[in-house]
Amino acid sequence: MNTKSDLGQKEQLTEKEFLKEYNAREYEAPLMTVDMAIFTIRKDKLHVLLVKRAQHPGIGKWALPGGFIDLVKDKQLVDTARRKLKEKTGIDTPYLEQVETFGSRRRDPRGWSVTVAYFALIASEDIDIASNETSEEIVWAAIEGIPKKYNLAFDHNVLFQACYDRLKAKVQYTSLPINLLPQEFTLSELQKIFEIILGSKIEKKSFRRRIIDANIIGETGNVKTGSNRPAKLYSVNAAGKSHYFPRNIEGPR
Repeated sequence: MNTKSDLGQKEQLTEKEFLKEYNAREYEAPLMTVDMAIFTIRKDKLHVLLVKRAQHPGIGKWALPGGFIDLVKDKQLVDTARRKLKEKTGIDTPYLEQVETFGSRRRDPRGWSVTVAYFALIASEDIDIASNETSEEIVWAAIEGIPKKYNLAFDHNVLFQACYDRLKAKVQYTSLPINLLPQEFTLSELQKIFEIILGSKIEKKSFRRRIIDANIIGETGNVKTGSNRPAKLYSVNAAGKSHYFPRNIEGPR
C-alpha cells in the first residue's frame, strides 16, 4: 500500500525518472491478438483463408489466421497483421484494412482477451499458403460454407461476418475488388469480381463508364484471346486500389 511519503516522492519524480521505474508487468493486462479475414477469388467464388488449430484451446477447430502481438517485432498493430499475413501467404503488401476491435472475458478460455480484426484482399495467383506449428491444416473456404461447414473457434464467426459485411459495403462505393485481380485484366473480369462479392448483377454500361471516368486503370497494350473476340487488357494505377466513387454502384436496369 502506498504511504503519503511514497506518493510525495513519486510526485517529485520527473517523467523520465518515473518511466524508468515503471513496470507494466505489475498490472494485469488482457491477452492481445490480431485476427484476419484474408479474401481471394477462386473458381468464380469468394473464399476466405482458414486454419485448423493444432494447439489448445480450440484444438482441431477452424479459425481465422492471426496471433499475438510481438512486443519486440511489432511497432504498431498493422505490423502484427502484416507479419501474420506473410507467414500464411508469403505476401506482405496486399490491401489490408482494420475493421473492428472485439474484447471480453469470455471470448478466450485463457482469460480476458482483446483482438483487432482486419481484412485483406489478395489475387489468387500471388498466394502460396503455408501452415506452421500452430496450424495443422490451412484451406481456402468458400464463404457460403461458413459457419455451417466449418466450426470456427472462439468468436471467429462474428469476426468473419464483420469483415465480410465491411467488404460488401465498401464494394458499393470503392474500387477494392481490383485488389483481387491479377496484374492484367479485362473490364469484363473486373465487373465479374464486383458481382461475385455483391452477389448480384451490375449494369454493364454504367459500370464501365464509372471505371473509365475515374481514371484508375489504363490499357496495357495487350489483349486477351479466347473463345470470344480479343479483349483489351488493363492494369490498375497506384491510386486505383482504394479509390472512392462519388455514388453507389448501379444494379441491372
